[in-house]
Amino acid sequence: MAEAKTLIDEEPAAPSEGAAPLSPAASFSSAASPMAISATLALAACGGGSDSTPTPTPPPPPAAIKPTRLEAARFLSQATMGPNAASIELVVANGYESWLDTQFATAREITHWDWLVSAGYAVPDSANNQAGFDPVMWRQLIAGPDQLRQRVGMALLEILVVGIDGVSIPWPQFAVAAYVDVLLDNAFGNFRTLLERVSTNVAMGYFLTFAGNRKANPNTGAVPDENYARELMQLFTIGLVKLNPDGTVQTNAGVPIETYGQSDITGLARVFTGWNVDSADNSTPDRMRRPMVNNAGQHETGVKTFLGTTIPAGTSGPDSLKQALDAIFAHPNVAPFVCKQLIQRLVTSNPPPSYVQRIAQVFENNGSGVRGDLKAVIRAMLLDLEARSPTIAAAPSYGKLREPIMRLTGWGRAFNASSPSNAWPIGNTSSTANRLGQSPGRSPSVFNFFRPGYTPPNSAIANSGLVAPELQITNEPTVIAYVNYLQALIVNGAGDFRANYADIVALADNSERLIDEVDILLGAGLSAAAKASIRGAVDAITFTATTGATNRAYTAILLTIASPDFLVQK
Repeated sequence: MAEAKTLIDEEPAAPSEGAAPLSPAASFSSAASPMAISATLALAACGGGSDSTPTPTPPPPPAAIKPTRLEAARFLSQATMGPNAASIELVVANGYESWLDTQFATAREITHWDWLVSAGYAVPDSANNQAGFDPVMWRQLIAGPDQLRQRVGMALLEILVVGIDGVSIPWPQFAVAAYVDVLLDNAFGNFRTLLERVSTNVAMGYFLTFAGNRKANPNTGAVPDENYARELMQLFTIGLVKLNPDGTVQTNAGVPIETYGQSDITGLARVFTGWNVDSADNSTPDRMRRPMVNNAGQHETGVKTFLGTTIPAGTSGPDSLKQALDAIFAHPNVAPFVCKQLIQRLVTSNPPPSYVQRIAQVFENNGSGVRGDLKAVIRAMLLDLEARSPTIAAAPSYGKLREPIMRLTGWGRAFNASSPSNAWPIGNTSSTANRLGQSPGRSPSVFNFFRPGYTPPNSAIANSGLVAPELQITNEPTVIAYVNYLQALIVNGAGDFRANYADIVALADNSERLIDEVDILLGAGLSAAAKASIRGAVDAITFTATTGATNRAYTAILLTIASPDFLVQK
């Protein structure tokens, strides 16, 4: 593939309303070319062969104790919502494993639920709206000290999807906050435990419509809702086709072998009958936090058969759920299916099968005979040679498109953005016309904002048999909207949510030092050509002018986050 152009020399799009314009010299290339970005994204999506049953390479030796600042920033781009100076220095001083140990031991500062209560949202005026949801989500993603948990929690939210607009019940912000709390609280726990807590969560019950689900009624012909049973298998655990231990597809005469059929969905749906909230009290949001309970009178007590498992007649609702989840958890697809998606969310879009198999083996056995240990999976994934090797990362085919949420949080964390009033007024950033086209907890469907197997049609990526999930929400209008929105945010903030540029402005007299530091803080990995282009724009701004230093910093930051080198996480 041809090397992508980094910046453009054409007329930039107009900034968003309210944005303070950059100096003319700075704004000459204030947006990366959408076509250039698309070309570079094609490179980002590449990586990994299609060999069906490779032998996994041995685990790599322990990671280097003293990574460079650039290596530390790259690691943090995979393991957090974005590096900052403090976290980079910690990794440099103590190494990857020590940082992971510290993060695994870091407790949550406050739950989403408790923050909503403390911020005054548990009042009748908030019972029938989403007030507080966007602030609570953005606050923890950007400012939470438990950054590894936040990053893994976001990945889980994009696999085990709930979107607030699909939760049509009173106190929706509390219901979805409680769901995200489940993901965060179990991000380093056991996947089997996580499945059970997701399957009894109120927000999930309403999002996938099995809350209030009743057993079949032979008099009316009504049958149980099959929505959750289908998605639990298709999207959350085993997928549509049987997999080899390395995540490649099993075939028969060249045709993929299906994992389940309609009878399996029908049988499993009988398990998810009788589940509902534990009370009818809407005066407070409290019932949205508690697990659903099973109403024996509404539960199907007949035989339930699915995936080769039979739950005997007369089994209670809670026991049926336990047996069903045990059977699904034991399925051989779970390890490669879940591990490959976690790798896609944190590291690279097209992981080699050998990488998937190594991490799946850790899922199968953490070294102590435990299956489903997410902490062990995350550690192995981030320390694997495939994730840490600079040589592998340098390949044009390696990496993933940095999704829009990560671009905003990356900027916010790099420059210590905060909201002194604790309002975090960033809002819903889902608009594709003038915002990011993505917002945390606001997936439009259970299929997330983008599918793990998406590939742009009629593209070099498709022709190579590869995928680029994040490109499903990327096109020329969304790229322009992103750059315009971030330009306004960089300069003006949103309400009292603003970055602190004091340290970076102090470097503005030296464009080379300035750009190098912005590059590292954002984990951008700028090429020499990109740095030269950005330096030309920065040097065109007179440092001694009244706002010269600030405009030089703004320009370096904006052009970095608009560059394909930043948009592609390597």
